[in-house]
Amino acid sequence: MNEYDPEEIERLVAAELAGFHARSDTSQPIGLHAVDWRQMPDQDAPREWADLRDWVEWFTVRYDIPVSVVPNCWWKHGALVEELSALHVAHLAAFDSSDAGFGAIGWHERLALATPRLSRAGAGCASGHSGTRARSWSSATDEQEWDAWVSETHAHRGVTVASPDRKEER
Repeated sequence: MNEYDPEEIERLVAAELAGFHARSDTSQPIGLHAVDWRQMPDQDAPREWADLRDWVEWFTVRYDIPVSVVPNCWWKHGALVEELSALHVAHLAAFDSSDAGFGAIGWHERLALATPRLSRAGAGCASGHSGTRARSWSSATDEQEWDAWVSETHAHRGVTVASPDRKEER
């Protein structure tokens, strides 16, 4: 075979694509399910928290993540839990055995994007948890003002729709 033998190249490409098509023809999900912390059933919580904790402890040691980025009280910060949970699932998917080889670099790119968010989410707890007052909406919104705003913003003042592609002024 010379170095540009079209038949050999075609055979090699077909062999390479065979593995790719074999993966794309399955219905098995890659990695793990994303955790919806807001709607998670109570009975799933111990397992999900244990899985996340195990991964966070491995991740922070493996990548030498400083306490200023992921403090020891990470689990007390909702935004940090969400970020770490998303990174955990992305890591599992990226390093899944069915990955075609781009998952690892993709995960590291996502990690680089997530690191500033991690730093902000756990800010201020590098030397121990400093509790913050939880935000509450119980009395924050004036319901009459809200209703008026919703009505006004969707009133389409000054515009009458004559047809789907033509607007006429009133």
